Amino acid sequence: MLNAQEKISQIQQQLNQYNHEYYVLDQPTVPDVEYDRLMNELIALETANPSLKTLDSPSQKVGGQALKSFSQVTHQLPMLSLDNVFSLEDFHAFVKRVKDRLNNTKALTFCAEPKLDGLAVSLRYEQGQLVQAATRGDGSVGENITTNIRTIKSIPLKLMGVPGKDFPAIVEVRGEVFMPKASFNALNELAKKRGEKGFANPRNAAAGSLRQLDSKITAKRNLAFYAYSLGFVGEVTFADAGGSETIDNLDLTDTFFANSHHQRLCQIKALGLPMCPEVRLLDTEQACDAFYQDILAKRNGLSYEIDGTVLKVDDISLQKRLGFVARAPRWAIAYKFPAEEELTTVDDVEFQVGRTGAITPVARLKPVFVGGVTVSNATLHNQDEINRLGLKINDTVIIRRAGDVIPQIVSVVIDKRPLNAIDIVFPGTCPVCDSAVAKPEGEAVLRCTAGLFCAAQRKEAIKHFASRKAHDVDGLGDKLAEQLVDEKLINTPADLFKLTEIQVSTMERMGKKSATNLIAGLEAAKKTTLPKFIYGLGIREVGEATAANLANHFFTLEAVKTASLEDLQKVPDVGVIVAKNIVNFFKEEHNLIVVTSLSEIMTWPEIEMKTASELPLVDQTFVLTGTLTQMGRSEAKSALQTLGAKVSGSVSKNTHFVVAGDKAGSKLTKAQDLGVEILTEDDLVVLLKKYS
Repeated sequence: MLNAQEKISQIQQQLNQYNHEYYVLDQPTVPDVEYDRLMNELIALETANPSLKTLDSPSQKVGGQALKSFSQVTHQLPMLSLDNVFSLEDFHAFVKRVKDRLNNTKALTFCAEPKLDGLAVSLRYEQGQLVQAATRGDGSVGENITTNIRTIKSIPLKLMGVPGKDFPAIVEVRGEVFMPKASFNALNELAKKRGEKGFANPRNAAAGSLRQLDSKITAKRNLAFYAYSLGFVGEVTFADAGGSETIDNLDLTDTFFANSHHQRLCQIKALGLPMCPEVRLLDTEQACDAFYQDILAKRNGLSYEIDGTVLKVDDISLQKRLGFVARAPRWAIAYKFPAEEELTTVDDVEFQVGRTGAITPVARLKPVFVGGVTVSNATLHNQDEINRLGLKINDTVIIRRAGDVIPQIVSVVIDKRPLNAIDIVFPGTCPVCDSAVAKPEGEAVLRCTAGLFCAAQRKEAIKHFASRKAHDVDGLGDKLAEQLVDEKLINTPADLFKLTEIQVSTMERMGKKSATNLIAGLEAAKKTTLPKFIYGLGIREVGEATAANLANHFFTLEAVKTASLEDLQKVPDVGVIVAKNIVNFFKEEHNLIVVTSLSEIMTWPEIEMKTASELPLVDQTFVLTGTLTQMGRSEAKSALQTLGAKVSGSVSKNTHFVVAGDKAGSKLTKAQDLGVEILTEDDLVVLLKKYS
């Protein structure tokens, strides 16, 4: 049997191997639950045997005691920035400069990689152990972020496969710490739930996470790392015979690592550090441009943010000949994508009305080139979004456009707020039809209440009115409804009944037969039922069941129109939100004009006044499943609701009957499991006839 020390060592090795497979090879061999089980076992063993806990244990990635401040680290080799180009012409000019300096006309080989949008860091390993991590800082001096770096799961605390005594004592690996998009979205969603301000972008989130004084917070942020180069590689020599001071000064990079930048990255990967899977070795300028275009096309589908590509002369000996200028190497360039974020000003805010009546504020911007296009508008969604941004007209803002994503305002630059900044005031009436507006309870959106009249909503209102579950107007499909509106033949559902065969037959793609069928369909639709009439009005949140309940409760259209908020809430399935929608709909004068016109054209049989207790199926819940052949599901549903029944879409212990037609599936099975009474379609027909 293994003793505690042997067991701990065994589990540590296994977890390190799993980390390597997951983060470096991208080939996990065990599910997360097995990894978590082993980690919990290791933590338990180390807790019981604290003297056996080591700094390179995988358990040490959860964070430690909070720091009071970050100390400074002087980089043994400077951490350089990159010069940028933004066009193919500029990239070719860069290559020409490189060739001219080398006095070389032959094709160069490049190591190409995406330009990660994160934070550059340097990792220092001594005798294979991670001993120090630092930010780039000013290139010469950075901040010591070792405690936080140790929490990043993809960074090994101990290098893998390090050779024996001949391997250099010191290996520095440079790379980028970033926050994957999924982690960024989850972090901002959590901040939103807590009422806190989120991060503007993944880069800011990564930087903020690395600069947490409490590493336990960093550990929860799910940061990641990709290596992109080596720093100092060497041995330790002593300043005097007594060994009182050590100086890292013997550069052994070329002794242990290849003369190819790409091969060096592969060697770093073999040591257990992840490298970006998109890294490529390219042998022509044309291949570099193709790589740029390919990565640009993939950009939005990648799991991490990038803002361009990085192209490096692959031959290390040529890199040394080329050298550096200021703080950038002559042998590498960042070929940047069109900027996704830019500064501009908000010239005005206008309000648009959507097809469902939603009133959306839209910022009119001083045109700015961002994300490859000129942007002059950005949606502001609703009042809550404006309040979150603290936005005013004439503010300077950061605008973002990623790929085909609709441009959005990320934040306001408060320091640039002018004296003439103006508060954004939402309209008191609909900007399109001047009808009343309302903000439904529990929603952030302001809505126009004139659904039957408003020009912005009329197409949807007419489509709904003519739909199968409403008045089922034969010959009037969605495209024809839109065509009738576009040609200004109709403005409201009531105008449908004023159409003539001559008007319709002269429309594009409409012959005499189609026109005759449409007019006949409209004539048939004049005879309806009160539940269908109410449903066809398109009142928000009023579906078929609610329309039937309203009709059976109030019996007449007039009673529904004049019902109070309190009376409406006495109707089954009508809560305060639906009741407010109904009151607001019939309170709007423009809606009433259309409803009155329709009620003068359409007819329906009177509903026999019965109290709820007199309805034969009141308090009975039915579920319809499978195909009904003697009547449609909608017809069966309406008939049951007229008799007071509730028709549900799911089976539960509260279901009284399940009507099973042909090919009934899981609902029938669940009903049988729960012991719910099953009716055939013939049983349903007999039941309905009994009470007809």
